[in-house]
Amino acid sequence: MNGYKNGYPCQTIKYEDVQNTVKYLRNRTTIRPVLAIICGSGLGGLANTLEDQEAFAYKDIPNFLVSTVPGHAGRLVFGRLGGKEVVCMQGRFHCYEGYPVARITLSVRVMIELGAKMLIVTNASGGLNSDYKVGDLMVMKDHINLPGLTGINPLIGSTDDRFGPRFVPLSDAYNKKYRDLAKEIAQELGMDYLKEGIYVFQSGPCFETVTECCLFRMLGADVTGMSSVPEVIVARQMGVDVLGISLVTNKCIRTYDAVEVANHEEVLETGRMRAKDMERFVAKIAERVEFKG
Repeated sequence: MNGYKNGYPCQTIKYEDVQNTVKYLRNRTTIRPVLAIICGSGLGGLANTLEDQEAFAYKDIPNFLVSTVPGHAGRLVFGRLGGKEVVCMQGRFHCYEGYPVARITLSVRVMIELGAKMLIVTNASGGLNSDYKVGDLMVMKDHINLPGLTGINPLIGSTDDRFGPRFVPLSDAYNKKYRDLAKEIAQELGMDYLKEGIYVFQSGPCFETVTECCLFRMLGADVTGMSSVPEVIVARQMGVDVLGISLVTNKCIRTYDAVEVANHEEVLETGRMRAKDMERFVAKIAERVEFKG
């Protein structure tokens, strides 16, 4: 059902729609994924490294949206990574594309219903912490959901208990075991540019003002971005553990006399620069994660 809640657009996701999409995909792929990965801006090359690939354009998948952002290929790719069967979103959906926030997370529900027991979200972000450099990676320890604090949340609207509980605890949104594993692997790979910190989500598409960046930093955020948090909320509602990895693609402007400005081309270029490192890093994580059952 489409409509508005508290003045904001919402669209309830029907369990039957998710199941119809799952059925469509199961009938067309032999891969049964245990791990789901979402590739952010400039990071879609990871999907191309999968073995035994079976790919579907978003436009061909029932109930899926279409990605409209440069750097997002718009494909759902099944295959094997690190010896595990995985499904990888080569590009994601965003609130700023005009989609209701619940709709941008339908793909996450589909991947989990296909069998994924863990979700890895990657994203491009702006660095707020002055100790962070362009090209650094950050394991997400926690997040600040600014749109959520003002009534934009994928769980607003009528609820279906088959997806999970109405009230979802997020104090453990980012699994500590997987965060520790990521840091351990980064050390093994000599990735001394891996940080751990807080991601603040704002809906975009505008890059942040100087004052907003200063506010975010005062709140404790280390990086800021325009994605990931709605996906994490839905994954946690459905009982799936999450690992978040953020690539610092630009420095946020925090002084009024700065001459440089943020731009999407810089985001994509930094993604290309770190592509091989990200591929190696995530593949090693996929190899080492263990699931019960």
